[in-house]
Amino acid sequence: MFLSSLKRVLVGNPLTTAAAKHERLAKIPALAIFASDMMSSVAYATEEILLVLVLGGTLAMQYAPEIGIAIGLLAAIVATSYWQTIHAYPSGGGAYIVAKDNLGTLPGLVAGAALLVDYVLTVSVSTASGVAAITSAFPSLYPSRVAICVITVFLIMVANLRGIRETGKIFAVPTYWFIACLALLVGGGFYHLMTHGAPPAPDPGALPMQEPLTIFLILRAFSGGCAALTGTEAVANGVQYFKPPESRNAGITLIWMAAILATSFLGVTFLAHWFHIVPRAEETVVSMLARVVFGRGWVYYMIQAATAVILLLAANTSFAGFPMLAYLMAKDGFVPRQFANRGDRLVYSNGILILAGVSCLLLVVFGGSTHALIPLYAIGVFCAFTLSQTGMVLHWWRERGPRWPSHAAINALGATTTGVVVAVIGVSKFIHGAWIVVIVTPLLVMGFYTIRRHYETLARQLSLQGFAPPAIGRHPVVVLVAGIHRGVVTALSYAKAISPNVTAITVDLDPTATSRLQMRWAEWAPDVPLVVLDSPYRSVLGPVLQYVDQMEKQRDGDYMTIILPEFIPAKWWQHLLHNQTALLIKGALLFRKGKVAISIPYHLDQ
Repeated sequence: MFLSSLKRVLVGNPLTTAAAKHERLAKIPALAIFASDMMSSVAYATEEILLVLVLGGTLAMQYAPEIGIAIGLLAAIVATSYWQTIHAYPSGGGAYIVAKDNLGTLPGLVAGAALLVDYVLTVSVSTASGVAAITSAFPSLYPSRVAICVITVFLIMVANLRGIRETGKIFAVPTYWFIACLALLVGGGFYHLMTHGAPPAPDPGALPMQEPLTIFLILRAFSGGCAALTGTEAVANGVQYFKPPESRNAGITLIWMAAILATSFLGVTFLAHWFHIVPRAEETVVSMLARVVFGRGWVYYMIQAATAVILLLAANTSFAGFPMLAYLMAKDGFVPRQFANRGDRLVYSNGILILAGVSCLLLVVFGGSTHALIPLYAIGVFCAFTLSQTGMVLHWWRERGPRWPSHAAINALGATTTGVVVAVIGVSKFIHGAWIVVIVTPLLVMGFYTIRRHYETLARQLSLQGFAPPAIGRHPVVVLVAGIHRGVVTALSYAKAISPNVTAITVDLDPTATSRLQMRWAEWAPDVPLVVLDSPYRSVLGPVLQYVDQMEKQRDGDYMTIILPEFIPAKWWQHLLHNQTALLIKGALLFRKGKVAISIPYHLDQ
């Protein structure tokens, strides 16, 4: 009762299935849900570029604008490609559905595995980045960063369990607040440059060169900044969340997202370059930029607060995408079917719970470090991008519609560019942690096939084709007793009602108690034979299972019933005062063919 009441307080009252159509999202709240991941990447994507370039010294830092422009163009290509995907697949599904339909099951599963991993990492990276923004403003909180991360994930999980429409209401204000603060930062930064000019360039030897400036170093910086594109896939996965017309509303939302991302990311990157920002472990690039432009006044703290909030809430994009993708894969039998079940609030609750649990585990293992998690981050999503766009090329080729050459060309360009990014990230980040994703993805695909084979085998064995019902006959019934009381007498009455062939057994753990039971047995159950089983090693389970196996040849029919009398305490804590022998016996009998275990409860009043 207590847990049920707590669930109602946290999650809310259940919604009827008929209410699902009213839970759809308009473009404004949808942007708040799906854009939070892309927008939050502005807070750390530039920093990831600079953290690599700083290793090459002052000269290498000059390449930040060019890398930013390349990533901005890549974002435009990917967004345009997914805009086409949304309209070609209005039912949603993104990379998994597109790759499976056009390239085959294996590429589809690779895309699905890559996206599931990416969604988990999005929650971990976004939360860690949000906490990093908080600890930049309040360094005393740094030792508690992991605990803050876990609490944040829990709160976002609860918000998503309340339903997609309510989640949109919760996250609309902080998302648009961050967009406004970002506009203020970029606008204020350019105004400061126009009125005060750029600071003098640092001495070429101000930053010592730790690594030689090579193409490989530039590619590493590029791959780190590509984290800005994560979250693009979520809209294509979640088309079904939008109000009709779904494709049109989802497409417009995607265009808004891409435009805001490109403008803000390029703005922050260019300002960081012109203000000669050098990344530091204890302070984020956005924090340093806001401090230079506005000082440590209320505007600075407002921007830091908005950044921290959006980074923390960026995980919400994954809480929308992961359950939907898991639902689609569960319908195809590649993940457990529980992921296809809607919860009380019409969301896929099991997916939300699993995502939160795995993300918290990663945050604890990696100590809540953004830079430790980033190398694992982008390779999965860009692998999904590549497979999705390649599948779309084949889709247009097969349909041969009016404008298929132009559509196919856009998707081919998207597949080529994201494929190059996968190669770059795979090589440049491999030794820094990307190898983990390279190993985990094939393992997940193997797991998907194993689950699918299990469901296929299950369906084959449960099929009624050629099936003959089992013979029941005068099947034996065994009642396990440890004493004689109301619960046992009730169980004996039930046993005699279902079969005339009833035997009671007890395990001799205490000779005195066994003798007392035998004397009282003649009074209360004279028509049921009582068999006493020896147990020299004081085990109950062993002698019972051995006796049941010995009766295998004596039974009439295909089944034997084992009845377990149980008294049920009135209060939950009273269960802790009693052993769970019946539970162990039922668990052991579950895996013995032809054995049916039945509990006969006797409920106590207090």
